[in-house]
Amino acid sequence: RQEEGLKTSEVSKHMIFTGSPGTGKTTIARIISKYLKAIGVLSGGQLVEVSRADLVGRYVGHTAPLTNQVLSSAIGGVLFIDEAYALARKDDTFGQEAIDTILKAMEDSREDFVVIVAGYTKPMEDFINSNPGLKSRFNKYIEFPDYTIDELMGIFEMNCKKYDYEAEEDVLSQIRAMIVQRKLGSLENFANAREVRNLFEEII
Repeated sequence: RQEEGLKTSEVSKHMIFTGSPGTGKTTIARIISKYLKAIGVLSGGQLVEVSRADLVGRYVGHTAPLTNQVLSSAIGGVLFIDEAYALARKDDTFGQEAIDTILKAMEDSREDFVVIVAGYTKPMEDFINSNPGLKSRFNKYIEFPDYTIDELMGIFEMNCKKYDYEAEEDVLSQIRAMIVQRKLGSLENFANAREVRNLFEEII
């Protein structure tokens, strides 16, 4: 429509990724950034991955310049903020300043800039609801479910194949038991694919 000189309605491209660690949120954000460049929505297609420490300064007046520096590197691509709720701690003026700076950039550069915020499901919902500006700009929720034991075993076997290792059947059944034990032992903080990758490296 734009090429034909017709009016176009602005479609919000900002997203919220919710789920446990190691469920593929960063990987999918990287694919989305490349895809949006490929179809001509973004000019650069780079993924800039940050956390609170990259955005919030240590003293008054430090946060806005720090956040703006990150934002300028992300224009034309995707800014991926992991554990974004760390910016909205109680009575945290520095975190709030970072949020306000990001919201302004989302408004000023909306044609060529996408923000994806990510983290655990419940804290992310609280984070979005804590600020009307956030709630109005983020309306696409994508939930990343935890992997099943079968899927985690598939990831382990995929790592074996990738690095030319072979595991015998009795070994695989022991590995499966280890994965089950780890998953049950840390239900809150189980790191899914990352956990399997760590186990694979430990075994090597």
